[in-house]
This record gives sequence, C-alpha cells and structure tokens, in this order.
Amino acid sequence: MKNIMEIFLSPPLAFLVFLAIFYIIYFLAGRLAPKLNPVGGKLKSYACGEDIPGSKLQFGYRLFFFIALFFTMMHVAALVVATLPSGPIAYFGLFYLGMIFLSVAALVTRD
Repeated sequence: MKNIMEIFLSPPLAFLVFLAIFYIIYFLAGRLAPKLNPVGGKLKSYACGEDIPGSKLQFGYRLFFFIALFFTMMHVAALVVATLPSGPIAYFGLFYLGMIFLSVAALVTRD
C-alpha cells in the first residue's frame, strides 16, 4: 500500500493529475461562461470612456542598464556576504560592501 502511495505522490504523476483536473475545470467554465458579443468598441482598451489611440513604445537600453547594474550589484553583494567568515571581519565586510554600493549609486544617479 505504501508503494502505491509513493507512485501517486511522485511529481510527474501529480503534475499530470492536476493538469487533468484543471483542464476539466477550464472546459466546464468555458461552457458556463456567456458567449462574447463583439459590438462596437467592446474589445478595445478602456480608460474612463476615452477612446485612446494606439502609440508605439520606444524601448531604450538606459533603464535596462540601470536595472541590470543594480541586479548584478545585489547578487555579488549577497554572494560576498554569504561567504564572509563570522566575527569582527564580517562587520568590516558589510561596511565595505555598503561603501561600494553607495559609490556606484552616486555615480549612476549623477545624471
């Protein structure tokens, strides 16, 4: 009996069981939902009754660079803090990392 329970609780089989359950729920909800009647601007974006024209978003790498720099700084800082030995040297390491973070943040926000 225990062996059968281990088979049913294995991740691949549990995934398939839940996938089947949610597909059945999805199918039944689709049958119960009211049918879409595409009248006028029903499928257009809506903002307080205004008709908003579409516009093209200009992508820039400047924001992406700042986010990537912050992400890298935080992950390197976490790696350094996680590998610091315990004791008084840890406080010096945290102070050192804080100074690096503040100096990079000052350079980035200088614009």
